[in-house]
Amino acid sequence: MNKYITLLTATLLLSGASSVIAASSTDLTVKGLITPNACTPALAGGGIADHGKFSVQDLNPDKHTYLPEIIMQMTVNCDAATPFAISPIDNRAGTGTSGNYFGLGLINTHEKLGHFRVAPRNVMADATQAQAILSTDGGKTWLKEGSTAFWGVDNIWSVGALGTVIAPIAMKELSLDLYVRTGIAPTNGLTLTDEVTLDGSATLQIKYL
Repeated sequence: MNKYITLLTATLLLSGASSVIAASSTDLTVKGLITPNACTPALAGGGIADHGKFSVQDLNPDKHTYLPEIIMQMTVNCDAATPFAISPIDNRAGTGTSGNYFGLGLINTHEKLGHFRVAPRNVMADATQAQAILSTDGGKTWLKEGSTAFWGVDNIWSVGALGTVIAPIAMKELSLDLYVRTGIAPTNGLTLTDEVTLDGSATLQIKYL
């Protein structure tokens, strides 16, 4: 995964029909913080979870069929100990069959093929056991992940120390096993007369805290 920075530019347009300059005004403030530290995420195997080829006869007609989980190692290496979160982007947004998971693409432009979800396991921060946490409000508050919970696409993800205090910690090296579980939608709503490719794609980007 390429490490990159996105610059968002805001434009303010003021217009009016009157030639008289009004006495009122408003302020626009731009704020931010440039950090000297950088973190690089990586997924084993090039980040490809390949389920291979399987038959439509192995799929359920009236409920989701869940394929065997694929486990890949994820690492994040930072120049120095840095608190950060992982912000997911669903590159197939709007195609998933579950609201908080990633889409697998469409058949015939409108049939949703299914979804996939990811779960963090065996979390280690600087070679010390840690716990996966998530935020549903952009990082204002944090929640502890359960032992079988999945990271949702609408949340941001991070890692905290074991214990009762739930907050992101600064770390230089993060490693974890990322469990990928893929669900295929009921076949009675899909056109599967030809071969269909699973087209799930997500970007995991670093958000500095």
